[in-house]
Amino acid sequence: MKIERRKLRTAEVYTASLNDIMFFLLLFFLIISTLVTPATIRVLLPKSKTSENVAIKKQINLTVTAEHKYFIDSKEVTFETIEPQLSQMIAKKAKTEDLIVLLHADKTLNLQDVVSVIDIGNKLKVKMVLFTQKEKK
Repeated sequence: MKIERRKLRTAEVYTASLNDIMFFLLLFFLIISTLVTPATIRVLLPKSKTSENVAIKKQINLTVTAEHKYFIDSKEVTFETIEPQLSQMIAKKAKTEDLIVLLHADKTLNLQDVVSVIDIGNKLKVKMVLFTQKEKK
């Protein structure tokens, strides 16, 4: 009597549908990421014809709103505490890298309010860049 040996079966994973699943996940996250707005401070920037797009990694964001509220990297501070906080941040970061303070000032502010903040940067001997919005043609 001859005993037949059964065929060995190998395990397979059917992966044809994984492409569809990955596509739908990618599509889902792309749509959701455009709907999520980051926690930013909204200010109306002044317009300029010569403004450029700037991408700087070593920076401190300083925002002044129309209501005279001051924010350093989205943390609200008073005008009197801007200088000590900036000097503390500069002391931490300046040891290893060149630092720039990005000034986001609302366009409805008086010029003196903006100059007062720039004076603080001059006292601390740090480069300050005033953000503007490019005029639409």
